[in-house]
Amino acid sequence: MSESRETRLFMISPRSMLTPDQLVRMVHAFGEEALIKETCYGCLVEGPRELVLKIRDKVREEYRNEVFTKIRAYPCSDPRRCRAQHGTRPGFAQLEEEWALLARVQHGLNEVDKGAKYVAPEAKKRISVNDFKKICEVE
Repeated sequence: MSESRETRLFMISPRSMLTPDQLVRMVHAFGEEALIKETCYGCLVEGPRELVLKIRDKVREEYRNEVFTKIRAYPCSDPRRCRAQHGTRPGFAQLEEEWALLARVQHGLNEVDKGAKYVAPEAKKRISVNDFKKICEVE
């Protein structure tokens, strides 16, 4: 992948009511000349870097805390990754784990948008050995 082209993975949060089909139709409706491939978790968008970033920004405007994106190292239909061409799927387990965590990320971002503030937990104090022994003793 050259620096002038980029492939981005768009992943929909499990808490979202948006479907991959709706996301792909929305991206197509932008009228841009990018390659768009629907996936089970969202879609892949490939094209000139500036165009892909423009699409990313439009998706973020519409679905701020529901659709997440990151750069994909391989272009769409790359034979090293494409299952249709019997490519390998290393990293799928990581992608699946990231997808499962997106619901929590979405919830946190929604709470921040509502005005929630981060409160650091209190530092835990160590107890003395004698107090610990008393806790452990069974009478």
